[in-house]
Amino acid sequence: MSTLTFNTKFKPNHGSVTELEDGIYRITANNRGPMTFEGTNTYLIGKENMAIIDPGPVDSDHLKVILNALEGRPLSHIFVSHTHKDHSPLAKELQSLTGATIYAEGPHRAARSLQAGENNLLTESSDLDFSPDVELSHGQIIDGGDWQIQAVHTPGHTANHCAFAYLERETLFSADHVMAWSTSFIGPPDGSMSDYMTSLKILIDRDDRHILPGHGPEVIAPKDFLLGLHKHRKSREQAILEAIKENGSLLISEIIGLVYQDLDERLKLAASLSTLAHLEDLVEQGEIKTNDTVSLKSRYQRV
Repeated sequence: MSTLTFNTKFKPNHGSVTELEDGIYRITANNRGPMTFEGTNTYLIGKENMAIIDPGPVDSDHLKVILNALEGRPLSHIFVSHTHKDHSPLAKELQSLTGATIYAEGPHRAARSLQAGENNLLTESSDLDFSPDVELSHGQIIDGGDWQIQAVHTPGHTANHCAFAYLERETLFSADHVMAWSTSFIGPPDGSMSDYMTSLKILIDRDDRHILPGHGPEVIAPKDFLLGLHKHRKSREQAILEAIKENGSLLISEIIGLVYQDLDERLKLAASLSTLAHLEDLVEQGEIKTNDTVSLKSRYQRV
């Protein structure tokens, strides 16, 4: 069985360009934080006709580094993986300066409807104004002349999350679906654990040589890492089930205290929403139940 080991060794080189291999460049925005690690990774690909993947947040310094990295070469394509404010907002300004076309799965949307009395706690982190010029379908290939990018829909982190495969290089730009430094945050109603696990299986069935994520370093040994990530998620699911079984009935705040060890206070909301995502999935599977709607404040029991 594959095991999961996270890699937190990463030099972001803020303010400069890192050439990963011929025709693939990484620029890391200086927006480090508990959810973004050392910052958002923006990728430039190509030699003559350039494309960019995830321009990043609105940041004049980051924009300046991107423009300098182009070295006068035309930017024709802007690919956006999903609509969180650390990935998509700079797309419009970059388009206005270069004339590039914006490609993405679609505008921001939730994975499910809001329940009665529910507030979406993730609204502030979402780019609700984003709208691509071209909406990509799963498997669609965009030909840029000296490169081909294939859209790989990976809903879960958000409903509109899309990874991008650089076909000639057997390289997957996984954005926030798979990262080497941490698990991906799945928070309802924007995210869905069921969708995430289905998308993860799609990536496991691929044979990508490299996985370059939206934050942190490259994923080493992609197949083993993906299998380990799947095992890790199933282990977390089992830990939640065992906690409920042993205690009869639990609130999410109580589950977190039992399942998460040494949790950073800044990540308590994220842990609560991630646990809610697991609980939604487990209710759908018929493993647990609640006498109320599936929410942050409900109490949960085994079926």
